[in-house]
Amino acid sequence: LRIAEGADAATDPDEKKRLSAFADNLVNTIQAVVSMTEDSLDERAKDVERVVKAASEPESGEFLVPLSKERVDAMRVEMEKLEIGDLNEGFLSTVDAWMNKAHQDGMDGMVTIMQNVLQIYAGLVISRARFQLQANVGAAISGEDQSAADAVAAAASEGDSPVNTAASDLLEQLLRADTDAWDYEIRKGVNGEDSQCTKDQLVTEIQRTMEGVILGLENGSMAQRVQAEFLRELVTRVEAV
Repeated sequence: LRIAEGADAATDPDEKKRLSAFADNLVNTIQAVVSMTEDSLDERAKDVERVVKAASEPESGEFLVPLSKERVDAMRVEMEKLEIGDLNEGFLSTVDAWMNKAHQDGMDGMVTIMQNVLQIYAGLVISRARFQLQANVGAAISGEDQSAADAVAAAASEGDSPVNTAASDLLEQLLRADTDAWDYEIRKGVNGEDSQCTKDQLVTEIQRTMEGVILGLENGSMAQRVQAEFLRELVTRVEAV
């Protein structure tokens, strides 16, 4: 509304046209999100809606792309509230449908936001899976039951990692970081004065994660595709440093 008012008050024709176009695009974006949610009232659609809404500015409700770090962090907080079982194929199918709809309607900003959703999803579920895998291995070695492994994984997901190698710690930081910050975090982690590991060690840790986590997912599933693409991009970025 404030953008529309600004367009009405603008005296420069080019500025007036730019603001009017931006206001129309914003309204169309919000209406599309609302309509897609109304057309698909299952829980996964509601989960996606909550994550997407966190991308909007708290004061105005506007979606400002590229998203600020604060908005990406807010989306991650909403995603972390979801149980691992909620982040399933239904969740991914909803994101994919919304992204396709936004692309068809020429809403590039919403496409970008949906890509952010997928990136946050991938980093979160891969991190959780790594913790669970390590906990399962530890429980098997010590002879503990599955409930003990689950307790270790739950504690680890709160930040108390059962993995203590430098490369693993750096990978965890990258899984929880905005992908726009990857290059900086990678350089700091492998080349900086306080570097945590070598580039080769980090790549090896990512490949180990792909073997232990990604290959265990249903072959051809959206979860496998999204998470594999996420890690492949991370490997590319590490090797480019």
